[in-house]
Amino acid sequence: MPEDARRQEVIAALDAVTDPKTGQGLVAAGRVKGLVVGEDRAGFAMEVDAADARLYAPVRDAAEAALKAIAGLHRVHVVLTAEQAATPRRRGAGLSKAALDQGRPPAPVATDRPEHVRRVIAVASGKGGVGKSTVAVNLAVALARGGHRVGLLDADVYGPSVPLMMGAQGTPQHDGERLVPLEAHGVKVMSTGFLVGADRAMVWRGPMASQALTQMLTQTRWGTLDAPLDLLIVDLPPGTGDVQLTLVQKTPIDGVVIVTTPQEAALADARRAVAMFRKTETPVIGLIENMSGEVFGHGGGKHEAERLGVSFLGSVPLAAGVREGGDAGLPVVQATPDSDVATVLAALAAAVAG
Repeated sequence: MPEDARRQEVIAALDAVTDPKTGQGLVAAGRVKGLVVGEDRAGFAMEVDAADARLYAPVRDAAEAALKAIAGLHRVHVVLTAEQAATPRRRGAGLSKAALDQGRPPAPVATDRPEHVRRVIAVASGKGGVGKSTVAVNLAVALARGGHRVGLLDADVYGPSVPLMMGAQGTPQHDGERLVPLEAHGVKVMSTGFLVGADRAMVWRGPMASQALTQMLTQTRWGTLDAPLDLLIVDLPPGTGDVQLTLVQKTPIDGVVIVTTPQEAALADARRAVAMFRKTETPVIGLIENMSGEVFGHGGGKHEAERLGVSFLGSVPLAAGVREGGDAGLPVVQATPDSDVATVLAALAAAVAG
């Protein structure tokens, strides 16, 4: 089909979707920005006020469905962007290596959903040592292997372990506007570990860590209009402190996954994590029991999920290959995708993606 004819077909389909505030079609209402149409693809951004983000979420879904109904369109991307009033900030206040090296917090930035990111999923735990980062890394790589465009943000600014686990090295470059993330195993990766070095201690107070997270979220080129990220996985630090609150208060989170081990000590902290996310009205996708088996026991995670009224996503067995893959920078879902533990992690990734 000629490009002009395809474009008109796309516009007609989008104008058949009603804008809830004006009653017009989406194109007529001016909601369609940056429309890109190709032989087998179409994408655009739908800009709305921040207060209307929830109202327009089903409209975005309807627009995607309308485009997918067009014969021959196999790649469809509709990005909902919620615009807030700009907040003045001083020139050159971006997340710079120099500022990080000197221990100064970058200037605050007003935060919304990261640009060209369709869904943000956080991976959290109430305490350290439960394998949260291992789960986050393997979920991200499994999703990428499944055909999703995926980003992974290492939000544990005090103990960034994602660079090691992903086998990613180097310094992110700046394209004049944003930091360009590194890529490993098909995943776009950003971490303070790339900027300050893996062996350097981050002696930061809570607000400094929160501002670093804010700027990594908003000043990283995670995706583009033509190729937005399907999912951004955020590996949170353990606990329920400033970094977690910054994320849920300033960025629309589509869901959070809680990682625990079967022991009561870990389960008690998982309860606190669930309670915090519920207080902030952050959807809890479910709970994952990690390191399940004879050493740490099994079944505690499922029982706790039932008690808390959240979904139990599954158990990841304790396996040497998981640790070996993390140490080698080759996640187990990539290194041995047919192994039992990799199969479990891939199934969990599919559940998280919905």
